[in-house]
Amino acid sequence: MARKNYSEEFRRQAVDLYESTPGATLRGIAADLGIERATLARWVEVYGSGKKTTADGATVSSPSRGRQRATRAGAEPESPEARIARLETENAQLRAEQTKLTTEREILRQAAKYFGRGDELVNRFQFVADHCTTFEVKRLCALVEIERSSYYAWLKAAPARRQRAADDAALAARIRSVHDDDNTQGAPRITTELNAGAGAGDGERVNHKRVARVMREHGIVGYRRRRKVRTTVPEPADRKVPDLLNRDFTAPAANQRYVGDITYLPLADGNNLYLATVIDCYSRRLAGWSVADHMRTELVEDALKAAAATRGSLAGAAFHSDHGAQYTSKDFALLCKELGVTQSMGAVGTSADNSLAESFNATLKREVLQDHNSWSDEATCRRQVFRWLVRYNTRRRHSWCRYLSPNTYEALYPATLPSAA
Repeated sequence: MARKNYSEEFRRQAVDLYESTPGATLRGIAADLGIERATLARWVEVYGSGKKTTADGATVSSPSRGRQRATRAGAEPESPEARIARLETENAQLRAEQTKLTTEREILRQAAKYFGRGDELVNRFQFVADHCTTFEVKRLCALVEIERSSYYAWLKAAPARRQRAADDAALAARIRSVHDDDNTQGAPRITTELNAGAGAGDGERVNHKRVARVMREHGIVGYRRRRKVRTTVPEPADRKVPDLLNRDFTAPAANQRYVGDITYLPLADGNNLYLATVIDCYSRRLAGWSVADHMRTELVEDALKAAAATRGSLAGAAFHSDHGAQYTSKDFALLCKELGVTQSMGAVGTSADNSLAESFNATLKREVLQDHNSWSDEATCRRQVFRWLVRYNTRRRHSWCRYLSPNTYEALYPATLPSAA
């Protein structure tokens, strides 16, 4: 095989490539150029500048310094001293490369702890900030694959982030204060409560999205009952009463349309109390209610009488219910006639036809019982239910009422109510 002839320019370029490439070795450059390592070594001795770029970018003296003289027969043989010096240089380069790799591996090992904390990009910035006194920022950014300009921009914004975090912590304290007073409230009702307080000089107004975010970040949630409980069982009756609402639970003014239902209140001893309600469709106000240890017709009669006392008169109003035996009884029909109330009933066995009352009952049990299945005793049940029913009208913010309480809603958006007798 014919021996290749290399021009002097090629030889000088090969030597320059070897000397200027950080951390390059004779074997690696020779392999790239397709020549023997020994050939490249001889060229370095002849044409070398005596300088070599190490792996970390520094320039050091090279023992394989180019000689000033060369003969036609080629370079002089490498002396033992020169060989030892060359090997020591290569050894130093390998140690530097090993140190570099070890350092990078340690950096990445520490960085891995930051990558499982949610926002990965922010955590990369934080990692660089936490280790910039130990390692160069340039190397850290390169290893975690972020731009230095982005890191410095993030660093510059740190005071603003700290201020936002402090503001969020202060808001979280305000939210907890409202939530502790009533832990059933979610973000919409809490937002309204906070802004109502802001109007009175207690803090500043807040956006509902920010409240939801802060609640989520601090683990503050309104109570949600996870068990589905069947509360009522409609009963068919012989007397036919039309459905005047057709699932339209709205009214143009107060004291025109009411819905009602019976729900049981379970006690720990296995017995029940029973609650009958009369709810105004206009404001969702609980106009009347009655609690008893029985489900006789007197239970629903007392609730309707209480509503008549609250409103002064129910003449001309419609009262909608299911087909429970109490509502289909002759005694209740007679009471409705005496009060001037027109009865309305949904279809037999269809809870959706009275969903407003059903929803009210479910909300009561969810917010009062929460994770309990029953009340400890009758006295506790009566006391807690009474407190919630009164608070429902006077303080509990209702989404239907523009997040006002039913009483406040009627006061701000009044309807013509008959004068009490």
